[in-house]
Amino acid sequence: MAIVVGTDLTKTYNGLRAVDNINFSIERTECFGFLGPNGAGKTTVMKMISCRSPVGSGDIVVNNMSVKTDARKIKSVIGVATQEDNLDRDLTIFENLAIYSRYFDISKGVAKKRIDKLLGFFDLTSKRDTRVDELSGGMKRKLIVARALVNDPEILILDEPTTGLDPQARRQIWDTVIRLKSEGKTIILTTHYMDEAEELCDRLALMFDGKILEYGSPKELIEKIIGTNVCELYAPDKESANEISKTIPGSIEQVGSRLYIYGNDANVLRRMCEAATSAKHSVRRATLEDVFLKLTGRGLK
Repeated sequence: MAIVVGTDLTKTYNGLRAVDNINFSIERTECFGFLGPNGAGKTTVMKMISCRSPVGSGDIVVNNMSVKTDARKIKSVIGVATQEDNLDRDLTIFENLAIYSRYFDISKGVAKKRIDKLLGFFDLTSKRDTRVDELSGGMKRKLIVARALVNDPEILILDEPTTGLDPQARRQIWDTVIRLKSEGKTIILTTHYMDEAEELCDRLALMFDGKILEYGSPKELIEKIIGTNVCELYAPDKESANEISKTIPGSIEQVGSRLYIYGNDANVLRRMCEAATSAKHSVRRATLEDVFLKLTGRGLK
């Protein structure tokens, strides 16, 4: 059953169409991802879902409520972890969470119990009285997510939650998302990291220039558009790329000095590439990065 539905959704800023007539639905308790490069329209969609930016045309229904008429009620069932670090640096972890709880008219007693639980969940109990300025980047990101959960929302929105984090901190955020999903939260995630989307998302919308190019599970999108394997082959110039392309049948994409040959059988791909050229090549499993390359001719992170 869908908990969020976007219909014919459009948003324009100063003549620029940031979101271009898109449709999507997000099921209850799933992790749904909006994937794409900077400027694709991901954050704009998130802002409209969370009622932080008005819908241009079309509509978004959240838990059977329209963002056009029920913004206040929708905000009460949504938690938003922003991409920006907007914590109060002069306050402690506990103080940041306690002050935020007042926006939702949560009593001090209930807020304290809820904050203590969140600090334990995010392994921040020992840092309870530490000022934000003294926290690592990973701890700040966990605190931002914890803050988004103070009102015990049904839906958690995470806008590029791991940007700028080291690999260990990224994995900690991933583990947090998986745990929250297992507890029944619906999670809406934006990211431009391919591995993050494949690891966390049940389904996703692949966005580019304000449009949804493709829509489905990571596995479905990879198999539908690419196949299961890719041969990545180096071609130093346009002439050699053209010559190699003439000798290899099937689906080929050229990006810069590399050719990408798609298929399902790794051994067949390897033999084709070896027969076509002595240039360096490798065969690997297909990823969402390859899907994006195929659809747009450019890469993501």
